[in-house]
Amino acid sequence: MIINSNMENLQKNLDSLVWWEFENVMKINPSKCKIIRFTIARVKGPLNYSLKDTLISEASSCKYLGIILNSDLSSADQVNYAVKKTWKTLHFAMRIFEKGNSNSKSLAYISLVLPIHEYGVACWDPYREGLISALNTVQKKAAKFANHKNCQNFGVA
Repeated sequence: MIINSNMENLQKNLDSLVWWEFENVMKINPSKCKIIRFTIARVKGPLNYSLKDTLISEASSCKYLGIILNSDLSSADQVNYAVKKTWKTLHFAMRIFEKGNSNSKSLAYISLVLPIHEYGVACWDPYREGLISALNTVQKKAAKFANHKNCQNFGVA
């Protein structure tokens, strides 16, 4: 349950943000601002926050520092995004280093693919079998590429 005093405090902070914007000669675009409520509750009261007399719209998810945050705190969107981006990067590396030796492939894997695959893993640790399986599939394909195994057959698993 949302307490009215908390809502009032947040609105006051938003109002002071407008003053801060003016003092620091910055511009904040209220149309790019979103409200996201993190809850698993079914009944949700309205959130009427405004910035510069513009009502801020509510969103069910947002992307912050490369991590997709959902209002229901599920990690499915983030895992699917990470898997998709990892596949793209892996296939790019496989095309570029097709005739490379195992050292160059391993270095490409460590520097290009692995950071994308593991970015923010502490925030979105998956617990569903399907999500874990998707992550493992791309990881196995990347390991085969990095270890120079099965070079002729690099299709999507």
